[in-house]
Amino acid sequence: MLLTRASEYALLSLDIIIKSKKPLGSEQIAKELNIPKSFLAKILQNLAKSDILISHRGSQGGYSLKSNPEKISLYDIISSAEGKRPAVFDCVSYADTCPMGAIGTCNISPFLGRFQFKIDNYLKSLTLKELFDEK
Repeated sequence: MLLTRASEYALLSLDIIIKSKKPLGSEQIAKELNIPKSFLAKILQNLAKSDILISHRGSQGGYSLKSNPEKISLYDIISSAEGKRPAVFDCVSYADTCPMGAIGTCNISPFLGRFQFKIDNYLKSLTLKELFDEK
């Protein structure tokens, strides 16, 4: 599956963070989005570890964007939120997950690889700024 709730929550949170003039905490974002705080906190921590967000400590702490939205690709956001690169089919990403046990002999494997390559390139070319400018 390409996008899970983790990716969805990451993108929705980034939209809120971009619009804010000050760092926002996970509790405030979770409340605004009506989503579980603990799940969102893990997603935001992953985005900070991937240098998409900056984590600010203290009473005025929270998260803010580390760089300009036009420099952050959807590929990077999704990879960070999911903890792995985005994949349309599991067998394309992990050879040991082929349901047929047919890696190397699978007739559709070359097609799936080309398809995944195109999706990866598209996600790498689409920036956070473009995503929110299309509203």
